[in-house]
Amino acid sequence: MLSKAQQIKNSFVYLIPVVVGNLIPIITLPFFTRALSKEDYGALALSQAYALFATGLANFGLVTGYERNFFEYTDELRASQLLYSTLLFVMFALTFCGLITFVFKSPLSRLIVGSDIHRELFFWTFCSTAMMGLKNYFLIYLKNAGNAKAHVWCTIYETLIGTIVALTLVLYYNVGVIGLTLGQLLGSSTVFVLLCRRFMRSHTPSLSWPILKDSLKLSYPLTPKVFLGVIGSQFDKYMIGLLATIGGVGVYAIGQKVAWVVFAGMTAMQNVFSPQVYKRMFEMGGKGGAEIGRYLTPFAYVSTFLALCVSLFSEEMIILLTPPPFHEAVDIIMVLCVLYASMFFGKQPQLIYAKKTFVTSMYSTLNIVLNIAINIPFISRWGAAGAAWGTLLCGIATGAVSFALSQHYYRIEWEYLKLLFIYALFLGFLLLVLVSRHMGVPYPFLLGIKFIGFASYLLLGAWLKIIRPSDLRYTLSLFSRRDRESIEQSAE
Repeated sequence: MLSKAQQIKNSFVYLIPVVVGNLIPIITLPFFTRALSKEDYGALALSQAYALFATGLANFGLVTGYERNFFEYTDELRASQLLYSTLLFVMFALTFCGLITFVFKSPLSRLIVGSDIHRELFFWTFCSTAMMGLKNYFLIYLKNAGNAKAHVWCTIYETLIGTIVALTLVLYYNVGVIGLTLGQLLGSSTVFVLLCRRFMRSHTPSLSWPILKDSLKLSYPLTPKVFLGVIGSQFDKYMIGLLATIGGVGVYAIGQKVAWVVFAGMTAMQNVFSPQVYKRMFEMGGKGGAEIGRYLTPFAYVSTFLALCVSLFSEEMIILLTPPPFHEAVDIIMVLCVLYASMFFGKQPQLIYAKKTFVTSMYSTLNIVLNIAINIPFISRWGAAGAAWGTLLCGIATGAVSFALSQHYYRIEWEYLKLLFIYALFLGFLLLVLVSRHMGVPYPFLLGIKFIGFASYLLLGAWLKIIRPSDLRYTLSLFSRRDRESIEQSAE
C-alpha cells in the first residue's frame, strides 16, 4: 500500500486538475456571462443533460466494471485486453447513439430544449460528452496504476485547450454558446488521440471476448442505475425549463458549476482513497472495515472543508464573476454544497466489491420517483432555488438508503462521533450565513461570521487530531524541493 506521505502527495497532485479544471472556467465566467445570456446557458445545460443520458446508456456501466476488474487482471496482457476490449465496445455503442442523435437532432432539440434553433448545439454537445467518456477509460488506468502525474497533465491539457478554443470562438468569432461545446470537444479529442498513441506504444492492442463478457456481467445491471441516475440528476433542469423558464435553467447551471467544485474536489481525492479502499477490501475482506473507517475520516474532513469554503464565500464569487441576472445563483450554490458534501459516503465501493450492482437500481428508482415528486411543487413555487432545495431533500433521502444498503453488504466502521462534529459545524455555519443573508444582516457582520466559521473548522480538525503537525510539515514540504525527499523517506 502507498505510504501516508505518498497519499498526501497524491492528494495534492490529483487536486491540481481540479483547481485548473474548475478555476479556469470560473475565472472565465466574467467573459462568457457577458457574451452569453441566461437562456444560452439554459440551452447548453439541457443539451448536456441529454448527452449525459445517452452516453451513460451507451457505456453500459462499464466505467465501474472496468475500474473494479482492473485489480483482478494484474498481468500486462489481460490488463491490455480489458482496456482495449472495453474501449472498442463503448466506441461502437457511442457511434450508434451518435447517429441516432444526428438524424433526430431537430425533434429531440424541440422536445428537450424547447426549440430546434439549438439543434447543432444539441448534437455537438453529445459528441463532446462522448469523447470525454472515451478518454476517461485511459484516465482510470493511469489513476489505478498510481500514475498521478500523467493523469493530472492530461486533465490540465484538456482544460487549457478547451478554454482557449472556447474563448476564441465565443469572444472573437461570435459563434455563440456552441463555442463552449466545440472547445470542449477539441480539448477532449486532442488528449484522447495523445493517450491512444501513448498506450499503443506501451500496451500492445489485444482483445478478449471472455474478459469483456465478464465486465458486462458485472456492469450491465448498472445500466438501469445510469438511466435513472441521469434522469434523477438532470431532470431538475428539464423541469425548470418546463415549469419555470429556460433562463432559470441557466442560473441554476451557473450555480451548479460553482458548487460542482466541491464534488470535483471529492472525486480528485477519490482517485487517492478508492484504490486504497479496494486494496484493503481484497486483502483483508470483511475484517478491513475498521481500518477503512479510520482511513477515510481525514478525506471526509477535507471534502467537507471544501464544501464549507465554497458555500460561505459563494456570494462574493458570484458578485465578482457574473452580471446581476446571475446573482440568484448564490442560494443555489449554498444548498448544492450541502448535497455534494453528503455524497462522500456514496463514493465508497462497497456494493461494487460485493458484486451487488443490481441493488443500486433499487435506490436509483427511488431517487427518480422522489426527485419528480419533490421537485414539481418546489420548482412551481420557488423556481430554480426550489429545484436546489428539492434536489437536496431527495439526495439526502436516497443517500440514506444507499448508505444502509452499502453497510449491509460490506460494513465500514465509520468514526461516527468525529463525523458528527464535522458535519454539525459545517451545517451550523452554513445555515447561519444563509438565514443572516435573508434577514438583511449588514455585510461586515456577515463576513465576520464567515471567517469565524472558517477558523472554527480548522480548530476542529486540530482538536480531532485530523490535522497533525507532521502532516502539515509534509504538506508544506511539497512546496519546498529542499525538504521533500527527506520527509518522504522518514514518512515511509
